[in-house]
Amino acid sequence: MPKRVLLCGAPSSGKTTIVNALIQKEYYCKPEISRELIKESQKNGIEQPFLKDPEAFDTLLLTKRIQQFENLPIKPKANLVFYDRGIIDNVAYMNYGLKRVPLIFDQAIRKYTYDYIFLFEPWKDIHSLDSERYETFDIAKEINNSFKEVLKNYQLDYTSIPFESITHRTSFILDNISS
Repeated sequence: MPKRVLLCGAPSSGKTTIVNALIQKEYYCKPEISRELIKESQKNGIEQPFLKDPEAFDTLLLTKRIQQFENLPIKPKANLVFYDRGIIDNVAYMNYGLKRVPLIFDQAIRKYTYDYIFLFEPWKDIHSLDSERYETFDIAKEINNSFKEVLKNYQLDYTSIPFESITHRTSFILDNISS
């Protein structure tokens, strides 16, 4: 069974950039699902589906992330599968929004576990907004606090990613996994 590596954290902290660097190194990476769902909704005239019907969006996102978790490649490079966001992200964003976390999410975070968790914290130098990302840097810091709280509450070990170059961050992750 391949080792599952979760790259999680606040928006605009460099997760997807590192996933792209890992893909360039031919590692198997699962893409961020929420952006895909948001783009699909926007095509159907719903600008921010997570605000229009948060419960439906969260539930669909959870379903897609579980499918992504269960669908493993046969023999990925170095026996590793990287995830650009995961179930932990669902719970952290709910926690940030001060929403009650439904039991199905609590059960999922306990059932679908990752072998390694890397937390990307807000980085002002790279923070940006776009059509799917609307969170200011101050909101990103608040979301980061929510991530830390969720990781602590579920007693999940994680490693924070340093604010360094793409090459250094990628090597940092791979070195931490191999040690």
